Amino acid sequence: MASKSTALTVPRPHPSLWGGSADPPCLLTALAMTAAARPGDIAVRDEDHELTYRDLARWIRSIAAVLVDCGIRRGDRVAITGSRSAAIVAGMLATVYTGATYVPLDAGYPVKRLEHMKTDSAAKLLLFAGQEPAFMTGVQSLRIPPAPGRPAASTRSAAAMPQHSCQPDLPVYIIYTSGSTGLPKGVVLPHRSIDNMAEWQRSHSVRPDLRTAQFTPLNFDVWFQEVLGTLCGGGTLVIMPEPLRRDPIALLDWLADQRIERLFLPYVALNMLTVVAAAADSLDGLALQEVNLGGEQLVCTPAVRDFFRRLPGCRLNIHYGQSESAMVTAYTLTGQPEDWPTLPPIGRPLPGCEVIVDPVDQGEPATGELLVTGLPLSTGYLNQPGLNAARYIPLNLTRHGHNRAFRTGDLVRVEDDVIHYVSRADNEVKIRGVRVNPLEVDACLLEQPGVTEAVCVPIEITEGSRQLRAAVTVDGEEVAFDVDRAMAALTELLPGPSVPVSITVLPELPRTPSGKADRKAVAQTLAGMHLQGHGQPGR
Repeated sequence: MASKSTALTVPRPHPSLWGGSADPPCLLTALAMTAAARPGDIAVRDEDHELTYRDLARWIRSIAAVLVDCGIRRGDRVAITGSRSAAIVAGMLATVYTGATYVPLDAGYPVKRLEHMKTDSAAKLLLFAGQEPAFMTGVQSLRIPPAPGRPAASTRSAAAMPQHSCQPDLPVYIIYTSGSTGLPKGVVLPHRSIDNMAEWQRSHSVRPDLRTAQFTPLNFDVWFQEVLGTLCGGGTLVIMPEPLRRDPIALLDWLADQRIERLFLPYVALNMLTVVAAAADSLDGLALQEVNLGGEQLVCTPAVRDFFRRLPGCRLNIHYGQSESAMVTAYTLTGQPEDWPTLPPIGRPLPGCEVIVDPVDQGEPATGELLVTGLPLSTGYLNQPGLNAARYIPLNLTRHGHNRAFRTGDLVRVEDDVIHYVSRADNEVKIRGVRVNPLEVDACLLEQPGVTEAVCVPIEITEGSRQLRAAVTVDGEEVAFDVDRAMAALTELLPGPSVPVSITVLPELPRTPSGKADRKAVAQTLAGMHLQGHGQPGR
């Protein structure tokens, strides 16, 4: 790969894809226009509230007034924590309207992690919804003011949002993502990045005003896509009760009861939902028109294909991006689900986004690390100059006028101007000298009867001796899963180095805070079982 200490020159044959020009409106302007045009439409609904756009505007104004009274000014940082609710949404929007930067603190995170995030972000104020925070804040803490009561119909004002000043470089939020030191690192996202994401989501969906589930956790960047993509388009954001995130049976019923039309999911949640749906006699009660998948590579399992075959009016979109570059590429699966590829591509860049492939091997210029530049690019990591220098690199000016890019660490392949995800560049797996993609093994395992989730990981048994081992969860009783049959199937489907030496059934897979399968934790679990003598297939 190119040196990280000098500017990367991007001559051909470096593949460079451009999503076209973009001039998105400020998300606050878009939201204000929507509220003015649809004051009586329902904007946000949770277990305690059903707020019109007029109601939401009044709540945002009241919270913004409190922030100003507390001395919050443009450029200050406001941390917000609490339970999934409309109050969190209103608090975030009020913060951004004042010109301050929102710092989400997921109340489900460990206390020490939350304290680090609050301190590292230098938040000037902490707002909370629900119970008081269980961690030391060190700053003034205030409960988010309740939604104002509705005035009499004769005195209702227009749905006017607060005044705002919007500039492309002004930070919208700081979100924390896992760091190699064991402490999370903050990523600063400016208006140009989030404005572009919100406008693209509004215009790309089958309708801008879809009734959308708010599914993702507070500290997951897709949360902003759910919230802003919905409210800037005039849709209704329905806050999902927290327990449903891990109960796919109840989630399926809730989606039908709430007439949800749009859903954003990580792959693991989509997989669980489609497995449960396969047992349902009918999916006619679902109103889904669009499912957007992000965070992980999609594997088109039989359950996924069956789900969308039974919902022919529902579109499946693949979204790709990082906390460091909000929404980079997208791909919509078309045609019959049975014809979809097992590992679909991640698509083409969004408007305003340019992507570059930095080849690993100059003999294969279409395969290499993906670099992102243009509107999606974040400002960088907070308080991390060394990491910024390594990951946000200077470019010799590209043909579209960009001179700075983010190294994603993802290996991709470009075919016919479409990007395919290959693997992580920093976790390249070679088994007996042969490059192996663990995702391919995952996909083959998911084709086996009874398997609901699958993760294949490399394990260093002794120094210089690497093996592939797999963990699966199964549908029903463990005895229903035939390990020998699965191993035989993998032997027929995969080259020798790609076949794991064991398949271990786990009651559940360890998760990252965002709900994705934690591959590092899976590897540690399987390595520990091997050392204890429990590494035989199926155990």
